[in-house]
Amino acid sequence: MSLKSKGLQLILLMLFEIYLFLCVLQVNCVTFPLPGEGPEQQLLKPNDWSYCDYFWADKKDPQGGACIPGIEVLIQKQLKGKTLQKEMAEFIHERIKIEEEYAKNLSKLSFSPLAAQEEGTLGEAWTQLKKSLHDEAEVHLKFSNKLHSEVEKPLLAFRGEHFKKDLKKYDHHIADLRKQLASKYAGVEKARKALADRQKDLEVKTHQLDVKAHKHEEDIKKARRKSTQAGDDLMRSLDFYNQTQCKWFEEMVTSSMELEKMEVERIEFIQTHLRQYTTLRHETDMFNQSTVEPVDQLLQSVDPGKDRELWVRENKTGEVRPVDLDI
Repeated sequence: MSLKSKGLQLILLMLFEIYLFLCVLQVNCVTFPLPGEGPEQQLLKPNDWSYCDYFWADKKDPQGGACIPGIEVLIQKQLKGKTLQKEMAEFIHERIKIEEEYAKNLSKLSFSPLAAQEEGTLGEAWTQLKKSLHDEAEVHLKFSNKLHSEVEKPLLAFRGEHFKKDLKKYDHHIADLRKQLASKYAGVEKARKALADRQKDLEVKTHQLDVKAHKHEEDIKKARRKSTQAGDDLMRSLDFYNQTQCKWFEEMVTSSMELEKMEVERIEFIQTHLRQYTTLRHETDMFNQSTVEPVDQLLQSVDPGKDRELWVRENKTGEVRPVDLDI
């Protein structure tokens, strides 16, 4: 092969490498296909709206700060969920306090002496009504205790103190891979620049060889070897970069799927315990209804005539009526 042919080969190699760079979009050292270039990518989990398909790019900071990696967006979602879960527990705690205070006031009112002297069937109904307040207070107190043990406490305990540390492991692991990826991309850029410099040097020496072949032949051989070496270095750097990006890709899929699973578990856990809240609430209503039923029955049995009879029997002062005075 002539010197000119070898020089042309190296030029074509350099042009090919430039073409490869032009066919991808590099964002924060991650390479993406250009819009409309190459085959259409299929989602990893079509129709699932899975995390592993929608968080590859970095999110722009609306305040103009550093971009936020997709994995960080997913981790922030988990942290926000933890905060909201805690707020739900606080809400239930406030509900418990209300129930406890309500039960206390109901119980206190049930012992009120007001209208305690009412008699007869109406008196029985009134006594039962006051007793029902005490029974209702017990129902609400039990409701508050169950809310604490079956709703508030589980919400507070779900994903405890080690949760944030576990999330940091995902964050640090993926962040470390991104650093490696940036380093490998810098290596590719350096190798590409070196190839361009060596190719330019080879072109200059090749041109000089055409003018004074006998004087520059050795220089052109050295330049060709350096250019070939630079091409090999670039290909090796590309391989290292692609291997690292492949590793990052695999770990992103694994991590995002795990975070997705955790979010599903969080939602289902909260759903279960909020449903328990409604179940307890329905039970409270039913028990309250049972405390009112005796009052309803006694009120239906209130008989003004019978009450009058009872009162008269106990309080009568004489059955003989007065008569006219007769002289």
